[in-house]
Amino acid sequence: MFGSRNSRAESVTCIACGESVSRSDAREYDKHGDRWDRRNKTFEHLCKACFAELCQQPRDGLETTLDAAGAGEADQETFLKRFRELSEGDAHRE
Repeated sequence: MFGSRNSRAESVTCIACGESVSRSDAREYDKHGDRWDRRNKTFEHLCKACFAELCQQPRDGLETTLDAAGAGEADQETFLKRFRELSEGDAHRE
């Protein structure tokens, strides 16, 4: 049904840093945002370090920020504006 994982390339190149890493030490990146539809598609890859740095967002205080921005109460435009302002404020404090 599915192709063998062994048929995949043994090494891939990280699109962020350019390093060649083994396939098992990389994460697939789908620039089209639909990684579940695999037909006729090739994936780009990120090494685990770049993936962690670029794709994983901190969640500390997320619920508080969502509440302060008016999640579920404000209209979408107002909520997004507030959320962005609050999130940028957090980034400047680091």
